[in-house]
Amino acid sequence: MKVLYKILSTIFTGILFIMVINSAAQEIDNPGGMKKYAIDNCVSEFSADGIIETSAGYQFWFVDKDFLDGRTLKMSVVEPYSATHQPHKHAEDEFFFVLEGTAEFYLDGETKTVGAYASFYCPPNIEHGIRNAGNSELKYLVIKKYDLK
Repeated sequence: MKVLYKILSTIFTGILFIMVINSAAQEIDNPGGMKKYAIDNCVSEFSADGIIETSAGYQFWFVDKDFLDGRTLKMSVVEPYSATHQPHKHAEDEFFFVLEGTAEFYLDGETKTVGAYASFYCPPNIEHGIRNAGNSELKYLVIKKYDLK
């Protein structure tokens, strides 16, 4: 059984690798006038000029949904004992990654409190949320792909 698992895992990893390479090759070839990617638009640096205020702090989009195909990377900063919004659900799945502070993750009625360097996966259409459970700023990344249809 372990050998079968290793074989299937290797095949799956190989398929994912090929899909990523093919996707990247299509972007680089720039067919049909697609956006051309170069170092100047592929590197994003934090700048205070780009922050967007929220009710509980601010956010900064390193990659917005218009850059590629709906994939995004955003940093959220939340004041102590606050949340940007209440738990919610949506069709897209997303990941959170805690950079600094103490986060309370909420998933389908359950909570877990974690510190820096913890991640949280939110499946599609499941109620989820994140809030600052500490007395210092909470900084976390949000990785999500929006449906552009």
